[in-house]
Amino acid sequence: MMTETAKKMRDIVTGYKGRKLRIMEVCGTHTHEIFRLGIRKLLPKDIQLISGPGCPVCVTPTSYIDEAIYLAEQGMTICTFGDLVRVPGTTSSLRDTRTKGAKIQVVYTPLDAVTYAKEHPEEEVVFLSVGFETTTPASILSVKHAIAKKLTNYALLTANKTMDEAYKAMKDSADAYLYPGHVCAITGTALPSALTKKGVSGVVAGFTSEELLTAIAAIVIKSQEEAPFFKNCYTRVVREAGNPPARKLVHAFMEPCDAEWRGIGVLKNSGMQLREAFAAFDARKKFSIPAVEGRPNPACRCGDILRGDAAPPDCPLYKKICTPEHPVGACMVSSEGACSAFYRYGGEF
Repeated sequence: MMTETAKKMRDIVTGYKGRKLRIMEVCGTHTHEIFRLGIRKLLPKDIQLISGPGCPVCVTPTSYIDEAIYLAEQGMTICTFGDLVRVPGTTSSLRDTRTKGAKIQVVYTPLDAVTYAKEHPEEEVVFLSVGFETTTPASILSVKHAIAKKLTNYALLTANKTMDEAYKAMKDSADAYLYPGHVCAITGTALPSALTKKGVSGVVAGFTSEELLTAIAAIVIKSQEEAPFFKNCYTRVVREAGNPPARKLVHAFMEPCDAEWRGIGVLKNSGMQLREAFAAFDARKKFSIPAVEGRPNPACRCGDILRGDAAPPDCPLYKKICTPEHPVGACMVSSEGACSAFYRYGGEF
């Protein structure tokens, strides 16, 4: 049952008649929920929702998967969340590597990987640490636990990213952002608020139908003022200060580094790597991983989709040879990916 507030927000959105509004969500959960809740089907023709680089699995580059496969082929045990197993590397995936005898363990949390390492001291265990500000603290907690347990057979292969530079890099791709509620719960609102000085507009959104409609309605109203704006529409969770203890924990163990984003390229200081003091837990250093230059399938348009330059049906592989069961691109793997969500729920892009 739709609340009166939700109905009011819906009417503001569906009644919009004005200049073309391009709104980019940069959160995989937003992408999934907007499709699942049918919000795209409510939008008038002058409002376009763009699924940006908010799905951590989707923006993880091919080269990272190749690094993980290299470690697995060298005899290391790879612990990972399930989605990454199916993401294609240059020539194969972790799923393919597992069929050839590699040890690939699917875990639900990084601490599960630490437990596995403790129970299998004869194995070198590597956890695939992928994600944004929301999930990075859990990876760091796993290192803390490994240190406490005096484990020497545990390491992270990091592809942790921060959203700050992505916001800046993608600012010309949309008129306003739907800022990710989960990320802002950690980072706070200082950065997106400050970006208004650089002409970047956006609204922090929650995840229910009412919260998403409220955020989109706020963009509709604020955009008519013809000035950069910021508003936190997820105040029940997101505070201006964010979560200082979580940020302090990550800062103690990690430092910024340049990072490659699928479809965007290398963004300076947009990644996080373990500090030198924790090099023993850095898989790249511990196992001297050689430099890898990943080569994604040239026909796959996942990168274009992440930039908002294309929609899933524009890809020649979509629904033909690229499906959730047999993905060619990362955007079809995760339920948070635009291709996967479009495939599952359909509707206008």
